[in-house]
Formats: sequence, C-alpha cells, structure tokens
Amino acid sequence: MRDLRPPPARRLRVALFSGNFNYTRDGSNQALNRLVSHLENACGCEVRIYSPTNRTPAFAPAGQLISAPSISIPTRPDYRLALGLTPRIRADLTRFAPDIVHLSTPDLLGWQALSVARTLGAPVVASVHTRFETYLRYYGLGWLKPLADAYLRAFYGRCDYVLVPNRPMAEEMSAAGLGGRVRLWSRGVDPDLFNPRYRDIAWRRRHGFADDDVVVLFFGRVVKEKGLAVFAETLDRAAARDPRVRALVIGAGPAQRWFARRLPKASHIGELSGAELGRAVASADIMFNPSLTETFGNVTLEAMAAGLPVVCADAPAHRALLTPATGLLRPADDVAAYADAIVDLARRPAKRWALGAAARRESLRYSWLDVLDGVMAVYTEALTAKRREPDPGPSAKSADAVACEAYAPGTPREVRRC
Repeated sequence: MRDLRPPPARRLRVALFSGNFNYTRDGSNQALNRLVSHLENACGCEVRIYSPTNRTPAFAPAGQLISAPSISIPTRPDYRLALGLTPRIRADLTRFAPDIVHLSTPDLLGWQALSVARTLGAPVVASVHTRFETYLRYYGLGWLKPLADAYLRAFYGRCDYVLVPNRPMAEEMSAAGLGGRVRLWSRGVDPDLFNPRYRDIAWRRRHGFADDDVVVLFFGRVVKEKGLAVFAETLDRAAARDPRVRALVIGAGPAQRWFARRLPKASHIGELSGAELGRAVASADIMFNPSLTETFGNVTLEAMAAGLPVVCADAPAHRALLTPATGLLRPADDVAAYADAIVDLARRPAKRWALGAAARRESLRYSWLDVLDGVMAVYTEALTAKRREPDPGPSAKSADAVACEAYAPGTPREVRRC
C-alpha cells in the first residue's frame, strides 16, 4: 500500500550572522541565544549561526554554530573581529539555503552575507544591539564618527527590515531614511530570577556591607564605554556627603583592574549567573547606570525586576524604559546631578521602596515570549512581502517560496502562535 499522506512541510531555515554569539557573556549575545532557542523549540525553525568563536566560550550556544575566522581586537581583547565570508562559509550558507538571513552585527561578515542573501533570494532582517558609533569617543577615535554613521546608514539601508529595541531609536532610524522598514524588537526579563524576594542581608554582610549601608550597584560589562569614570566620580562625591553610600560591582571585563583601583572601597565580585546573580542584584539598594551607549538597557530592566530604584543617564534607551514613577533620569555625564539623586535616595528609604516597587511592576510588562514571537512575526512579514514580488519566472523560484509552509498541520500551539 502506498502512503498517500502529504509530505511534512519543510522547517523554516534561518541563517544568523553575529559578531559574538557566545564567546563572552553580554546582553546582546544572551538575547540572540534566547531567540535561537525560541525559534527552534517554539517555532519549529532550523537555525544556523555564523560567528567568531574562541577556545573558552562563556556558555554553550543554542542552534548550530559555525565558526567564522576572526582576530582579537587590539584595544578590546575580549571581543573578536570577523574577517569576512570565506569560501567555506559561503559554500555552507549556499547548501543551507536559508529562507531568512538575520544580521546582528554590521561588520564585514554581515555586509558580505547580505550580498550572498540577495543572490539566494532570501529576505534580510537586521537587528541593532550595539551603538558602535558611540564607542569611539571612549577610545580617542571620536573623529571617525561621521564615517561610522555613513557606513551604518549604508548597511541598514540595504536590509529589508531593521529591528530596533525601543521607540526613540525607531524614530531616529526612520528619520534617517529607513522609513517603513523599521520594526520594534524589545527585550524581556525573567521575573522569577530577578525578584525582590531574593534580597539577602546575610549575603550583604558576607561581602562587607553593614546593615545600614546604602549599596549602589554597577551591573554589566566592565568596559570604558559603560561610563566607569562617571560612575566612580559620582560614588566618590555621594560617599563624601553620606558615608553609608557604598558601591557593589557585578560584572567582568578588560577594565576590571582599573575599576578596582579607582574604587578600592567597593565590593568587586565579578561575573555571576543564575540564582547567585539574582540574589546579588536584589541585595543592592540602588542601581546606577550612567552609560550612554545602551541600545536597550537589559541590566537596567533586570534591576527594575529585582525591585531596585534606578538612576540613569538621560539617554534614549533609558528614556524608553523609565518613567518618573519608576526611576530617575539625570543629564548625561552630570556627576553633580547623579550624586544629588543618589544621596537623596540614600536619605529617603520610603522613596527608594516606592520607586523600586513601581519599577518591579513596570518590568513585568516585558515578556520574553511576546518579544521573541515578535521577531518571528517580522520574519513572516518579510517572507510574505517576498512572495508578493513579481515572479521573474519559474527558473528563478527561490527557497523562500515555500517558507511559510513551516506551519504544518498538527504542530504545537506554541508554533502556531508564532
């Protein structure tokens, strides 16, 4: 007897190009890994990632990771620079025949992958994770910013859709010429991992804090562009006015030694993960983030979920997250204004608690499931738009002509939700 059942639909294939998928731990690559897990496990996709790698990755990657040749960046040895699309990677990409090409880094590898995607007939979706043009001032290269801006406009201008993490950036990129191609891809938070209930006085004591100390948290990669100098100067001024103000530093990076020398009285506990990270964040009293280079501010959202009041630079990413009820924005690089805000919160515990409680409630609006489903929705939109293009002839039919058949009958509800 012949089997007359229709063949199962082919899984949607996604090729993701990244500058750092798992060799260091930062908010960008953790978001990408979470996306890949969601695409594979909830949406039934097949994902192949092309990224620089190293011998000691920070965590196991989701999806199938293909190593791209790279070199260490001289001023930032913790990050690597992809050398481009080698014949090996080009051949692998062609065999994979992706339905969607997702570019998460505007580097040489991403630029060349964009060109190959065009020859394969695959729509290109880019996502913005890092404001590279803002880094230059921290490394004495501010004069290069006009060239960087021009390159980024050209890169994103070639893409079909561009995912940005907040509305201020969406408005900025739309005004720069991208128009209707900009879509929002926010970020989520794990409200069980980052939770006020994990506040632990014993943990604070073990790390040298008195019960009445007001612990101000630095949380993230310990790198110059996160505003380390401004953080240190602010803490010095605040502590001079109220000796109970103490710093807690959670994170690692190439500027660790400098930061430890600059803030010798702080508790520098390095990189944490899992329950230990949740406990440490919840055990602080105030989160201070003076960074001007954030695209979203994952660590700020995580601190909010842990019930901390936050003091941030008045920059687009922070404005998108905070309201006057959930945190305090102060002029960028204004050390005096930052110190005033921190001292005021140190002396007014009721205000700290009110802001922290409101921040926790606001953070619950950021669901990972919703934001990851949103990326899949953009993929579907890109594929639908591609199918509506004039057909150049049967010989030119591309792989994405059947891409949306990924939703086969009988797939789980989680898949259909995508």
